[in-house]
Amino acid sequence: MRLLSRRVRPAAPRSTAPAPAPAPAPIDLPAHLLRRLEFKVLRRLDGFLFGDYRGLFYGPSLDLAEVREYQPGDEVRRIDWNVTARSGRLHVRQYREERELTAWLVVDLSSSMNFGTRRVLKRDLAREFAGLASLVVTRHGDKIGAMTFGSASDASAMLAPRSGRAQALAVLNLLSGQGVSGRALPSARGGTDSKRSELDAALSAVERTLRRRSLVFVVSDFLELPPQGGEGWTGALGRLAQRHDVVAVRISDPAERELPSVGGLRLRDPESGAEQWIDTSDPRVRAAHARLVGERDRALKAALRAAQVDLLELDTQRDTVQPLLRFAASRRGRRT
Repeated sequence: MRLLSRRVRPAAPRSTAPAPAPAPAPIDLPAHLLRRLEFKVLRRLDGFLFGDYRGLFYGPSLDLAEVREYQPGDEVRRIDWNVTARSGRLHVRQYREERELTAWLVVDLSSSMNFGTRRVLKRDLAREFAGLASLVVTRHGDKIGAMTFGSASDASAMLAPRSGRAQALAVLNLLSGQGVSGRALPSARGGTDSKRSELDAALSAVERTLRRRSLVFVVSDFLELPPQGGEGWTGALGRLAQRHDVVAVRISDPAERELPSVGGLRLRDPESGAEQWIDTSDPRVRAAHARLVGERDRALKAALRAAQVDLLELDTQRDTVQPLLRFAASRRGRRT
């Protein structure tokens, strides 16, 4: 009798490697950032301000109540020159509080904002400030809108003002490049000259859009020297500040202010793409850079003073709490 054998396929060796873990669910970055700002920043501000958020961002009262004669101690910026010219005596504008305020964020998303050597990139810091400002404003029950400029897309976007926490999330979605329902605006593209015209166009667009006096934050690195003679974006900023309470929020990185001595470096302009090799070990190069930084700072601050625009300085090395508290103390002093 013949025995029939069955060929048995050998079992595959059991792998000792652990099974791959399932991919984590994608994090909703804007929502995550909003929660972090609420728990890590707003709570700290609560401890200092005891919930008095009107003193954090809001400047002088917004509704004109009357015009009266100048008294010693009145601010020069409140002088009504038209009434002064007619009467021959100095008169100042007296304001009363407005119950509901609309705030706007005008945020620079140009290529130079994609830089940072410390805690975050400049673009991320601008987004943090926008989220925090949105939370503060909507926490009051007020409305906030947003507009971007200088992005790589063919059009900037404008988000209509609304109130509520959902609006704060919508602002962060807009700045993160996620889809939100907003109005598209034409945007100039190109190098640094185009960036200047983009800021000019953005400020002019906000000026045309706003119908009532509002609080406007212009968030940018302001790397371009202000044009001379009140033209360009400085002229647009001055016209906007005549009707609205405007705050310039300058975002900077320490490496932009002090050139390190690390030998030869090839630098690239993020706006134009132009490259240049420099020797950072040469003290003359570092001194020339320091002079340029100082001239730019003085020119910017002079232009903001001429336009009567307050300046809030933020940098990528520090968190936003202490600069905000100093800014709030300065503006609260002007209200008293």
